[in-house]
Amino acid sequence: MPDARRVSIAERRERKAAVDDPAVVFEAAARFLEARSRSVAEVRRRLTHTGYRPELVEGAIERMVELGVLDDEAFARAWVESRDRARPRSERAIREELRLKGVDRASVDLVLGERREAAAGPDGGADDRGSGSADRLAAERLIARHERSLAHVMDLRQRRQRAYALLARNGFDPEICREVAATVMVEPDLSPDLADPDG
Repeated sequence: MPDARRVSIAERRERKAAVDDPAVVFEAAARFLEARSRSVAEVRRRLTHTGYRPELVEGAIERMVELGVLDDEAFARAWVESRDRARPRSERAIREELRLKGVDRASVDLVLGERREAAAGPDGGADDRGSGSADRLAAERLIARHERSLAHVMDLRQRRQRAYALLARNGFDPEICREVAATVMVEPDLSPDLADPDG
């Protein structure tokens, strides 16, 4: 069975290598982009791996860039916004993810610079809490997202260790891990029925 599958993949690649219509390659790229936005390198890798000829792949990519369908800077900006909203990570972790996606360093630097400026606030300084670092804010958001699960750990030391480990797994440097883990609530909130009746 594995041999039959290899043959069919090889046959498909041969058929795609024989394609000489740029519109076919352009359509294949457009289908790849239907699910989500991608970087130029991801599209190039996919089309080349599928078997299309390199000159047709480059032509399709150039056309998509001209049309604004492919834009590494916009892709990086959307990636960072998505990470900050749904799965906060450190700048270092985001930079590595974008590198693996094939986004050039200049685009990554620009977008992460915008992220740092936004975290610094409109006056260029720290926000009201004194935490103007984009990584610090992302770390605080990550802890807030996991607050309920951390509250189930009754021992304060273990709770802070888990918070630290969570932050470290998401690429935050040791100083931010230590500072933000130290802010994890001292005691879990008591429900109203367990509160002191005399208080």
